[in-house]
Amino acid sequence: MNSLLMEAKYLTDNSETLAKKIVGDILRRLGVYFPEAEKKYYYDVYIEFIELLAEAITLGEDRVPQRFIEMSKENGERQAALKGNISGMIGRYPSIRLGFIEQMTKIAIEHKLSVEDTVTLNKTVSHMLDISVTETILAFEREKDTLLDKREREINKQQKAINELSAPIVPIQDGIAILPLIGEVDSYRVEYFLNKVLPDIPRLNIKCLIIDFSGIVTIDTNVASHLFRVHDILRLLGIHVVFTGIRPDLATQVINGGIDFSMIETYANVMKAIENMKNRF
Repeated sequence: MNSLLMEAKYLTDNSETLAKKIVGDILRRLGVYFPEAEKKYYYDVYIEFIELLAEAITLGEDRVPQRFIEMSKENGERQAALKGNISGMIGRYPSIRLGFIEQMTKIAIEHKLSVEDTVTLNKTVSHMLDISVTETILAFEREKDTLLDKREREINKQQKAINELSAPIVPIQDGIAILPLIGEVDSYRVEYFLNKVLPDIPRLNIKCLIIDFSGIVTIDTNVASHLFRVHDILRLLGIHVVFTGIRPDLATQVINGGIDFSMIETYANVMKAIENMKNRF
């Protein structure tokens, strides 16, 4: 058995002891404190790294075990899942590299390895760390993109649900329905209303639609202009539209925005509108 193969066996047999030494050295270099649970995680990672290093030595020719590539990917995915910062993680690699090379050099000296074998040993360490950096970054970016896409889909799904709940057409008696506007009315919600809710109104056999503004928290002038256009659109479809619950501040905002709603029938609240509509529809 040549000296490097003997060294590989030594690394495998002493992986736990070596991992503790290397982790301790790296933490001293970085000047950071890790809780015991996190230390345990890194101990386990470096134990596996050392055992895979031993396997890489036996493979030779700059080859690394497939498990090492998988481990590097898992590291990047874990960091992304924890919403970590990739630059902070990669920034530790110089200290990790020095910690490993110093430890491997000490072992080489103790075991009287030749200069050539010592260089090969440290070259293998550096090669594996280079692969680890590359695979970790790629996996981090893939996982982060996946998580962002998933989060965006969840937000869109939630937004759709909110829109459906916040722009319901509620029939209150034959021919009369109410559309209560609730919360913050933004351009996204208006677009949803114009494209999804408005086309359904004629199919509901509604003769009069009461649009209630009393639940609105905020609304900008551009959005308000679209909502007031609904009156004209529905009127062309033969549906009578009345507005209720327009607060003084909202009315002032709309008027200052140059919107004329003097031709629109308005009521202070929904009850008054319903009372007036009962005998008309």
